[in-house]
Amino acid sequence: MAKRSEMTPPAASQLKTLDAPEVEVSEELFGRRKPPEKGRFRLQVDRQTKGSYLTREAAEEAGLAIKSRFPILHVSVFDAEAGQSTAIAVPEA
Repeated sequence: MAKRSEMTPPAASQLKTLDAPEVEVSEELFGRRKPPEKGRFRLQVDRQTKGSYLTREAAEEAGLAIKSRFPILHVSVFDAEAGQSTAIAVPEA
């Protein structure tokens, strides 16, 4: 049977420390999305915010480009101040 003194961890003064080089921490946190910009109009694809725009026209233009390429997706522009969402539809030729 082992003695109690043999089972206790060494004191902090007895531990050896290694001089580790300082690692520069990147501002970008992996696994986290950056918050959307502070624009009033937000482009949403399948209810996920993809971008933020200052004008409705810019958001609709970006949404139309996505909708014309991928017509099955649900693309909308959300007005943060009014709290309303407008769906983007592909114009018929």
